[in-house]
Amino acid sequence: MTIPMFGSRHPASNMSTEPSRATGSPSVRKLPETIVERACKLACMAALIVMLVVIGTDIVTRSVFNHSFEISDELGGYMLVVMTFVSLPLCQISDSFHHVELVQSRLSPFGRAVSHVIFDVLSLAFCLLLFWQLARFQISSFRFGDVAPTYLATPLWIPRIAMVVGAAALCFSMVRTLAADVATMRAAGRMIGAGDEP
Repeated sequence: MTIPMFGSRHPASNMSTEPSRATGSPSVRKLPETIVERACKLACMAALIVMLVVIGTDIVTRSVFNHSFEISDELGGYMLVVMTFVSLPLCQISDSFHHVELVQSRLSPFGRAVSHVIFDVLSLAFCLLLFWQLARFQISSFRFGDVAPTYLATPLWIPRIAMVVGAAALCFSMVRTLAADVATMRAAGRMIGAGDEP
């Protein structure tokens, strides 16, 4: 998974573009952070800090006192789940996911905008399906009282909340991306119409 580029700021417009002049590759699309993405970023930071503290404490106690609290693997895994799912909306708005540019680089600006919209619609449909399935999984975990077979015996619905929250936030960011790409497509279409006028 691509690591999100935290802290990027983009003034004025809802979407900024950064064309790669050296390679002629498609422009990089980025969106400004809203309170949803900002909260996700803070959650990722908190999870990373918790993971470092827990693992560091376990290393020290093992080395110095020859004792382990036997929770570092479990808590570290939970924090990894949090960072993986909650970072998805950040990756989306910062355009940090991988792109196949073999076709995109050969399209006109309008064709590229149309392809972005089509891909956004398909991606949003997949994200909604993912959110639906994760929500069902979360409800099932809570209903049946699933518990981790570990020292902490953590109710599994607690760490699994991060998956549902991350998927919901990703759907929100995908809607924002779709709206911005539709606006870009309309602007490109108007430019083509203006160019065809005598």
